[in-house]
Amino acid sequence: MRTLKLSHTLLAGFALVTFTTAVFAAAPTPFTATYQVSRGGEAMGQATITLTSLGHGEYEYSNQIHGTSGLAAMLGANSSDVTRFRWNNDAPETETYNSKVSALKTKQRVMQVDWNSKQVSVDEGKGPTNYAATAGMVDRNTMPLALGLALRNGNSSVTLPVGVKQRVEQQQFKVQGTEAIKVPAGSFQAERVTRTDSDKHFDAWYVPKQFPLPVKMAQSDGGDLTMQLIHYSTP
Repeated sequence: MRTLKLSHTLLAGFALVTFTTAVFAAAPTPFTATYQVSRGGEAMGQATITLTSLGHGEYEYSNQIHGTSGLAAMLGANSSDVTRFRWNNDAPETETYNSKVSALKTKQRVMQVDWNSKQVSVDEGKGPTNYAATAGMVDRNTMPLALGLALRNGNSSVTLPVGVKQRVEQQQFKVQGTEAIKVPAGSFQAERVTRTDSDKHFDAWYVPKQFPLPVKMAQSDGGDLTMQLIHYSTP
């Protein structure tokens, strides 16, 4: 048993990082993690993230957020992000990704990757957008996990192919140093990681030798959201 927690987003999307084909790591171990989610310093809800092995190198990564406080509770804000990925060439590769965010209205995104033709299809209800897949590509839901696995191998700079709505982004991240940090799960000496290829604020604090997910994430994309680990456990 260990301690940690994370999730996606309530009203928008709480994305993070992804994998690079130059990074090699052992296959991830299934886990359950819960996070405290806040916006602008005010509590919004809780996120539960699970990684389940489906066998034969296939995994399901689920991120469920429920609005339990303030405006999020009043609006009934919830999000569900479920990715199925394969472990291929020592890296995760997205096969399908389904996202559903509900507040006053519901937004959905479905991503499918055909690795035989190396084509990605993304549909938000108005017809699909298609583009070429990149080896080791993940989606915005599995980004935090992919980054954590890269950091576990001692990488201080990581470039990750992330499939978004219309293309694959080569997102770049760098470890800025080690900081003492306290979250509901406990106190840690954590590596602070920032995204260096975008002007959108993004910080994540990882303890890669203990957890594949960050103990804390904070970013401006989606509305000044912060997630802090509450609990992390393995079977």
